[in-house]
Amino acid sequence: MPAHTLPDFRAIEAAAARIAPHAHRTPVMHSRSLDALAGAELHFKCEHLQRVGAFKFRGACNAVWSLDEADAARGVVTHSSGNHGAALALAARTRGIRAHVVVPEGAVRSKLAAIEAYGATLHRCAPTIAAREEAAERVRRATGATLVHPYTDPRVIAGQGTAALELLREIDGLDVLLTPVGGGGLIGGSALVARALAPGIAVFAAEPAGAADAYESLRRGTRVTDLVPDTVCDGLRGAIGAINLELLEACAVRVLTVDDADTLAAQRLIAARLKQVVEPSSAIALAAVFAHRDAFAGRRVGIILSGGNVD
Repeated sequence: MPAHTLPDFRAIEAAAARIAPHAHRTPVMHSRSLDALAGAELHFKCEHLQRVGAFKFRGACNAVWSLDEADAARGVVTHSSGNHGAALALAARTRGIRAHVVVPEGAVRSKLAAIEAYGATLHRCAPTIAAREEAAERVRRATGATLVHPYTDPRVIAGQGTAALELLREIDGLDVLLTPVGGGGLIGGSALVARALAPGIAVFAAEPAGAADAYESLRRGTRVTDLVPDTVCDGLRGAIGAINLELLEACAVRVLTVDDADTLAAQRLIAARLKQVVEPSSAIALAAVFAHRDAFAGRRVGIILSGGNVD
């Protein structure tokens, strides 16, 4: 699938079959006490229990196993300071090929250790998106490796959509589907699934108020890339991708902004009521339910908990 091509539902079904031997089918959890607090029926798709502790493995795995033999032999490259880098490293290991991950200076040491532990070669660069992209392109030219972008790659979007595919096929009659949004891979793939399987379902994305580029992009009708993120949600600081924004617009996704204080409160609530540890970038989805009660009251809500990598 060419890098500029938008994925469709058939690509997500193909991805589900492709990654089935490698990815976990994660459980869906439910808490009556959280339902009572929210005034809604909440079903949590637990992608923090996915391999590498995040939904990112689905997209990386689909990208790696989509490569033909000649391309796979030259390896893969990406830029990431966290979950996508670890996901691509592990996915490459499942196929026995090399992975190169460009990481910015100052990245969380535990996340870098995880990327290295899965066998990737680390390449360090300055802590800017421009530096990351330049370094990844340099590695790509030097090695011949295939670039697997964290969220604008259609193979990644299709793979990430498989979490919503499992959720909607397991839980009937959902009124709402809700995920976090950063670069837009998860919500883009999820929205495609929702429109194919449940055309009447409302699709929402939760975004930090301090990194609300997706919200602003939809509001202004043009992609906003000049916002400086200020949020505890380190996984949601990336700017919305161009094809990802196109999917949000095409699928009528509504973005809800959430303050960090509400997100941290939701993170503690998930630990207390579900007995699950998730990162702020994941807990923001539950926080959105409480911060925007009118959108969810009395409805059956599917929430994707996106990751659990927190120190």
